[in-house]
Amino acid sequence: MNKKQDIKEYLEKEFKIEPGVIDFVNSMEKRFANSLEALDTMGELHQYRVIKAMQKAGLSDRHFAVATGYGYDDIGREIVETIFADVFGAEDALVRPHISSGTHAISLALYGVLRPGDHLLAISGSPYDTIRTVIGLGKKNLGEGTLKDFGVTYDQIELLEDGSFDEAGILKAITSKTKMIYLQRSTGYGWRKALTMDAIKKIILKIRLVKADVIIFVDNCYGEFLDTVEPVAIGADLMAGSLIKNPGGGLAPTGGYVVGRSDLVHLAACRLAAPGVARETGATLGINRTFLQGLFFAPTVVAQALKTAVLLAACYEKLGFLVCPGSMEYRSDIIQSIKLGNPEAVKVFCRAVQEAAPVDSHLTPEPWDMPGYEDPIIMAAGAFIQGSSIELSADAPMREPYIVYFQGGLTHYHGKLGVLLSIQRLLDRKMIEINI
Repeated sequence: MNKKQDIKEYLEKEFKIEPGVIDFVNSMEKRFANSLEALDTMGELHQYRVIKAMQKAGLSDRHFAVATGYGYDDIGREIVETIFADVFGAEDALVRPHISSGTHAISLALYGVLRPGDHLLAISGSPYDTIRTVIGLGKKNLGEGTLKDFGVTYDQIELLEDGSFDEAGILKAITSKTKMIYLQRSTGYGWRKALTMDAIKKIILKIRLVKADVIIFVDNCYGEFLDTVEPVAIGADLMAGSLIKNPGGGLAPTGGYVVGRSDLVHLAACRLAAPGVARETGATLGINRTFLQGLFFAPTVVAQALKTAVLLAACYEKLGFLVCPGSMEYRSDIIQSIKLGNPEAVKVFCRAVQEAAPVDSHLTPEPWDMPGYEDPIIMAAGAFIQGSSIELSADAPMREPYIVYFQGGLTHYHGKLGVLLSIQRLLDRKMIEINI
């Protein structure tokens, strides 16, 4: 029995993918086989680290018990936070289902630490659209309690053309009122590679020479388990992210985290609950087992998502599109960007990714005014967990130069199906040509 031929025939019959498209993607997968295999090495390292953190904490079945009400003495909640702190190399962690998104987690860190008159300096260019809203950079949400409403001043330093930090500009912009330095590890809705740990470590050392007590915060969304260390282990004071991205392993149904220095994590906890209450309440309602099982799977799931990202980059490079990062370039987040160049191609691409989904595959994504964003957003996310971007997904702001952002895939097979369908549907619309 020729199993590869069986797969090919099944894809052609059930998903209407032409043999030429299948051959094209398979040829790229074969060409990059060594690169794809190498991604498992990082996943293996982090798998061992997660296991050891759970063992050191003494994780037991009793920690999966359901806590209700105020959640006093929720031993499951406490051990989850101990394990997350260990895995990330941090002093302390706040990991809660009550944190609804990455934006919420980041906001806890910002509002927890910053006070009226403080200066916030972003050094990786403009933050993600939803964080721009939190800061108060747009007029639409002023008066809703943005940082600007509370008297926090803000400046940003753009990255240089090669994607590196503008060291001179950063050091010059730091003043006596600069309370926090803000770094966004991932690309967000920009056109750049994610920030590497080496680059982050070097700029932190430079900043400390100018203002040793400044608080350095990293938006770590999409970056967990891509390097041997996380930002808080190399000098950052605080970082935050979402559990429906990398660290939830596709199982966490909601939640977010803030990790770093104990005093700063405490301030974030005060913002989440109330001063005087901080982290001592907040029943987790039996979700701790799912959080930890998701964390257990996360290193493998992230490796699977990276394999899909590399395959997508390789295919679209071959088709003549600009991609970021390139197929052979180092990666510090799971996002793969493709500059498609026109709005119709973006729609076709996202609809193809939705078509590949196990959930809501029959739906047709359309751009809409998503809360917190400045432009209409189209989003393909046929996921088991709504909005999960460690599951196969694609999204794009409907603005020039019409870049689509692709990420996730709990298994490489599912991710590959998304790649196949995206190419096939663009081919159906005569937007691309394939030459193997």
